[in-house]
Amino acid sequence: MAAHEAAYYTRRMNWLKKFLPRRKAATQTRRVPRAEHPISRSSFPSGTLRTLYGLKDAGYEAYVVGGGVRDLLAGMEPKDFDIATNAHPEEIKRIFRSCRLVGRRFMIAHVRFGDEITEVTTFRGPITDSHERDETGRILSDNEYGTLETDAFRRDFTINALYYDIRDFSIVDLVGGLEDVAGRVLRLIGDPELRYREDPVRMLRAIRIANKLKFSIDKATAAPIRKLAPLLREIPAARLFDEIIKLLQCRDAEANLNGLREYGLLAQLLPQADKAMAKPQSADFIARALRNTADRIASEQTVSPAFLYAALLWPAVVARMQRLIEEEGQHVNVAIVQASEEVLAQTQKYVVIPKRFSLPMREIWTLQPRFDLRKGGRQQRLLTHPRFRAAYDFLVLRAQSGEIEQAVADWWTRAQVGEGLPPLPPEPDLETEAEESSDGAEPGGAPRKRRRRRGGRNRRRNSTQPAQT
Repeated sequence: MAAHEAAYYTRRMNWLKKFLPRRKAATQTRRVPRAEHPISRSSFPSGTLRTLYGLKDAGYEAYVVGGGVRDLLAGMEPKDFDIATNAHPEEIKRIFRSCRLVGRRFMIAHVRFGDEITEVTTFRGPITDSHERDETGRILSDNEYGTLETDAFRRDFTINALYYDIRDFSIVDLVGGLEDVAGRVLRLIGDPELRYREDPVRMLRAIRIANKLKFSIDKATAAPIRKLAPLLREIPAARLFDEIIKLLQCRDAEANLNGLREYGLLAQLLPQADKAMAKPQSADFIARALRNTADRIASEQTVSPAFLYAALLWPAVVARMQRLIEEEGQHVNVAIVQASEEVLAQTQKYVVIPKRFSLPMREIWTLQPRFDLRKGGRQQRLLTHPRFRAAYDFLVLRAQSGEIEQAVADWWTRAQVGEGLPPLPPEPDLETEAEESSDGAEPGGAPRKRRRRRGGRNRRRNSTQPAQT
């Protein structure tokens, strides 16, 4: 962050601490006029402003709410801006031709202006006995509308219940969120255990938001998490896949992983990864993978969920592969394929990994034994594999964590630029067919013979596949 930006954000926080009284009337509605807060309309993208004014001009209330207001007050650049209104979804759709309604549990309007999509929600009503719940208390249906006041108390954390009013540019706070931004505290609205039971994903959000903002979690908010962690098993596995990406494919991934372990949440999401974290070498490998991802995000490079999940589950794949080799005498190429399938099948019980990511994960894993094969044409065939770059980056992390010799990774680094290659320790005593890819083995474990290629017509060109794909 540049020095002038840091000074600007420091002034914002100093304003909060100086202006706001102590938290003794937190439940009283407070409206802070524009002259007394630092948020300007210029902070909002044009699509958000057009949506706000479109609702206002149609006679409805319209507020920027949630993370956008929170992040601006906390001195961070928001990723997106959401709007809350008293207009119902069908009314929003009539105002904006580019509007699309999504969601079943709670209907949301997506308003598009150019490439920008603004999410608009109708004020939610209070929780009543009419809300459909499952046996754990999780709310299953929530399409009941309310007022600004009921909407504020339905939100998860106090700092997410701050409303910027487009009519007079004031900030409305009904739950003490301004005090918590100033005190850098993350606090649930209402009874923590009840709120977690309504939506267990709030436990994951608490970890992520606290680390993103560098806030502390209020003691009462943190207290029930470990006990209620098993409630995550009730969440659809596809939704948990997305939540893990939010937690671990970001700059705060390492802190988030530590938080998940501290509160017993990782064991409910990825038990195989949680078990691996108890071993220093595996923990170091996973931590390096998360730092690698964070560095790529910071430098605006592409990142892939496939690489992330491959790293999280690799220790489990290795452990299973070694057992298959030692106990059943399987060839390494057969063992790595079977281990990959078994680990993925076990993971799918908790988190559904889409095929567009699980297939690259398998390739990254099953290419690892081939880095031990460097004779003849094996080197060139591996260098031209479309998944080589991601598998090579994976190999480097393995070397850095001490799983394999650094000399192996260095050899392949030099091989890519055609430099003179230093000698390495003897290759493993593998059959000639070991060079085949994982899908080149027959079900019984016998390697399948490779058909000789004629000429070079069908050979792949050198891969330009970027890392983490």
